[in-house]
Amino acid sequence: MDDVEWTVERHMQGKPSQVIELYDRFIGLAEDCGPFGYAVSKTAITLKGVRRGFAGAALGRHALTGYLDLQRRVEEPRITRSTPYTRRLFVHHFRIQTLDELDDEFAGWLHEAYQVGAGAHLDGPTRR
Repeated sequence: MDDVEWTVERHMQGKPSQVIELYDRFIGLAEDCGPFGYAVSKTAITLKGVRRGFAGAALGRHALTGYLDLQRRVEEPRITRSTPYTRRLFVHHFRIQTLDELDDEFAGWLHEAYQVGAGAHLDGPTRR
């Protein structure tokens, strides 16, 4: 059994610099949304809002993967899968391979997810 605590730094160990750069940019975009906490496990680094986790990331050998919890379904090439989590939430799994993919559109999704972390989904679904 592995009883060593999982940390962000441990997730970065042995990862290519370009993937660490993707993670750093992802966290920068999240920080632009406001304060949040971390819950780090063996499989992912979860970003937690005041009410719940809203996004997560995992550093791979060639890409940054993760998820965003949104109140609507997004269909876009960076989103590899979107599934209903509850009646008002969809989990969107993403795969990012270049810094260009962490653009204003992705930042907007992350901002929407941040609002979910603050409990926006409890007020009712977003209408677009």
